[in-house]
Amino acid sequence: MPAESQAHQRRRRRTHLLLAGAAGLATAGALAAALPATAEESSAKHGGGSTYSRYQDVQLLSFNDLHGNLEPPTGSSGRLTEVQPDGSTKTIEGTGGVEYLATHLRQAREGKKYSITAAGGDMVGASPLISGLFHDEPTIEALNKLDLDVTSVGNHEFDEGARELGRLQKGGCHPTAGCYVEGEEFEGADFPYLAANVLDEKTNKPILKPYWVWKKNGIKVGFIGVTLEDTPGVVSAEGVKGLKFKDEVETINKYARVLQAQGVKSIVALIHEGGMPASGSYNYNCDSPGAGDGVSGPIVDIAKNITPQVDALVTGHTHAAYVCTIPDPSGKPRMVTSAASFGRLYTDTTLTYDRFTGDIARTAVKSANHVVTRDVAKAPDMTELISKWNTLAAPIGNRAIGYISADIPSTGTESPMGDLIADAQLAYGKELDPETDLALMNPGGVRAPLTYAAKGSEGDGVVTYAEGFTVQPFSNTVNLQDFTGAQLIQVLKDQVSGVNASAPKILQLSSGLTYTLDLTKTGADRIVVDSVKLNGAAIDPAATYRVATNSFLAGGGDGITTLGQGTNDLVGGDDLAALEKYLTANSSATNPIAPPAANRITVVQ
Repeated sequence: MPAESQAHQRRRRRTHLLLAGAAGLATAGALAAALPATAEESSAKHGGGSTYSRYQDVQLLSFNDLHGNLEPPTGSSGRLTEVQPDGSTKTIEGTGGVEYLATHLRQAREGKKYSITAAGGDMVGASPLISGLFHDEPTIEALNKLDLDVTSVGNHEFDEGARELGRLQKGGCHPTAGCYVEGEEFEGADFPYLAANVLDEKTNKPILKPYWVWKKNGIKVGFIGVTLEDTPGVVSAEGVKGLKFKDEVETINKYARVLQAQGVKSIVALIHEGGMPASGSYNYNCDSPGAGDGVSGPIVDIAKNITPQVDALVTGHTHAAYVCTIPDPSGKPRMVTSAASFGRLYTDTTLTYDRFTGDIARTAVKSANHVVTRDVAKAPDMTELISKWNTLAAPIGNRAIGYISADIPSTGTESPMGDLIADAQLAYGKELDPETDLALMNPGGVRAPLTYAAKGSEGDGVVTYAEGFTVQPFSNTVNLQDFTGAQLIQVLKDQVSGVNASAPKILQLSSGLTYTLDLTKTGADRIVVDSVKLNGAAIDPAATYRVATNSFLAGGGDGITTLGQGTNDLVGGDDLAALEKYLTANSSATNPIAPPAANRITVVQ
């Protein structure tokens, strides 16, 4: 049977109709107490038979920022913290993994006649090797098996550009890598990706569906999906070429009116933008002391300005966990949720649907985040899927590329892993051009640490290609550019000013470049200019410096716009290949590389 027919049949087997076009427990009980608890009570109130029910609970399961983490994430990536009844916190080790996520979602759906599963973007991108090596086809297959109904796009859905995102949606083998399994053509996503605020520059129309409606037995719930307007600032220029990203609030409000005109009164917004709760614990009450008071960041202003016609917001991007009720423009509380990242949590939200009005009885909405523990049975279909792709990846992933003497962490203002990558790119840059002076690495591109303990049979201290891929999965190139000393100082200022003033993006430095970061000051003044030195010598504002960066930074990424103004450009090879070459050249089984001391930035607090 042709693949297209198989996909069509699978879609027909779904338990609902797809139409083109969510930390801690939060409840609002005023209306909940007034709502009829059973169909019979509702029937008595309205003089009907026992089968009538005005109010129907609809389950909304949601998650976000999976990033292709099919296997259980390790270290801090698989860890959560939990607030205890006495106010203390507890660390929960070992969470996530799609084998367990599938089981938890399936158990949550049991006994629920009306259930929808939605996501808030970044399902793919910056993925571990089991998914990233195969252009994230394994993750789409896993999401199909999870019975995901709908997701918004995130910024990482554009890592390989709009054309590749379209292939993930519609199917077909990769244009250069081809089909990974002989006789099997990739079928694409069973669920719609929504991109309401991502427009084709030529047509001025959304590149994918802007909204989608779930229907069952007369109940209709509409979904509008957007990604952050600043996606071009966090994705390579090539990834967003030919695209326009519009304001989140204006776009959602526009399509809420469209849905209302179609008779869809119950609306959920899937927004790949988020906030930061005051506590990192997944069950922190962010409605303390008042509604939404415990969360900050872009999502707060977005939530306060989205039309009251939207009943709930599923968010993401910040990898934080929260369940808050942020007031809408009319002052009415509205649920805003995020389920951390990497499949460690899922959110279970109850939307109480009023059949008379066709809308959600919003003050009856309740929601909570739940931990994806690993004390449940693995979903056999997910185990089979992981085994299939691991078998294909093993010949590449198990190859040793270097040796380390201890863990190389990836967290902190300056991380040992970030410094190691910068050192590798400086060494590679000097091969391209011996005049290369220094290298800079964006912190968001350092996706994982290197761990000393063996993850498989390779032995302690061995760095495999799979581990290297997890650290640097973006396939950026290493580029060289010339900057004046004055521009180089401005690059450092860009990290902590302008769009980065409230959330600095501290670049990781190659050996020899040092400076003081004074966090007691604000904006660009945080950079102590007189302290910026290269190999002990002060930076000369009039001199020219040859700088190695990845292609994302070379395009002015992360709001460090001065890096987009370099001259004498030279585009090199793959950044992971540069790291592999550095590890191979500078380590061995008898002489492993030690973690950099991370002492290139002196932080004053």
